[in-house]
Amino acid sequence: MDASGLKIINAKIITPTRIIKNGCLLARDGKIVAVAEGNIDSESETVIDAGGKFLSPGFIDIHVHGGGGYDFMDNTVDAYLEIARLHASHGTTAFTPTTLSCEREALFKTLSLYEESAPLNLDGAQFLGMHIEGPYFAMEQRGAQDPRFIRLPDPEEYKEVLRQSSIVKRWSAAPEVKGAVEFGRYIKSKGVLPSIAHTDAIYEEVLEAYENGYTHITHFYSCMSGVSRRNAFRYAGVIESGYLLEDMTVEIIADGRHLPPALLKLVYKIKGSDKIALVTDAMRAAGMPPGESVLGDMRNGLKVIVEDNVAKLPDRSAFAGSVATTIQLVKNMITLADVPVGDAVKMMTITPAKIMGADDKKGAIVVGKDADLVIFDHEINLHTTIIGGRVVYTV
Repeated sequence: MDASGLKIINAKIITPTRIIKNGCLLARDGKIVAVAEGNIDSESETVIDAGGKFLSPGFIDIHVHGGGGYDFMDNTVDAYLEIARLHASHGTTAFTPTTLSCEREALFKTLSLYEESAPLNLDGAQFLGMHIEGPYFAMEQRGAQDPRFIRLPDPEEYKEVLRQSSIVKRWSAAPEVKGAVEFGRYIKSKGVLPSIAHTDAIYEEVLEAYENGYTHITHFYSCMSGVSRRNAFRYAGVIESGYLLEDMTVEIIADGRHLPPALLKLVYKIKGSDKIALVTDAMRAAGMPPGESVLGDMRNGLKVIVEDNVAKLPDRSAFAGSVATTIQLVKNMITLADVPVGDAVKMMTITPAKIMGADDKKGAIVVGKDADLVIFDHEINLHTTIIGGRVVYTV
């Protein structure tokens, strides 16, 4: 549905400061131009009656690998476009495509396909820049990352990546490995967010990393250190560091599997909605039936099995990825962690937008920002996804 002028009436509008009952929103040329209680006089071409449902900013997913049977590491334009469409049908209006640890040539191919696909992505979630996950990780905390490709930071490699591509916005690494502090400092100077991930770091190493640009933690609790003992002495790990460093932001996979309800509640209680981003970390099986799947490149990726609403290694010894969608994350925070709807939405909208530096245009229902919106009911079931003032999905 094309709407140079769009009017949404009879909505419970979730703004940064309140929920407007019987709210009305007006959008023109892809931007929000008015928000008010009651009616707004206009000559909009398209009117949507929300029927008393919630109207929220569009969901922003800053960590996603795939969905709909595709993975970004497949390195095809179709993969990019189909993943974008699949996640838009579940409430995502913008996201950061994410890589896995891989060979240098495969990474360059993935980045080039991002740039090729972006102009063609007309009816899917918008790209916010690339998130490179790996390959500079602690081997012992690799999780489902392919050990063949894990290596130490190579200045020649990462400088060449950033010379060739301007679309990298975030890069996850283990801060304690040799060369990681210098790596973080360099990419930060180039406008790329260094993020802590797949790590055995202790507090002192996290603190040094934080001082050198690592201000975010990737999939908090997953593949990272907690309290450990070395020669009888206890050391705080990355988990404790995330709590101690008040301004450190974290992301959580709130699929109800990677973190149980008790940990969802704990993270929310300590960090608060301003410091937490909800992420799917979804792999290709998101939106697909249970059964066998592949993490990473379909040709030589890791075989996994999807059951119990999560991807697992074939021997079921560990999780191998999420199959969540953004509307599920919001629902889980409300129903499993007892989070108010406004805060659950904040963690899926303005907080990730701020982390990625996109909050000047996205993440909130405010006049002047992009008309990226979702409508969902009181049971947190998605009804409509709107991107740039255009309806791209509706029930």
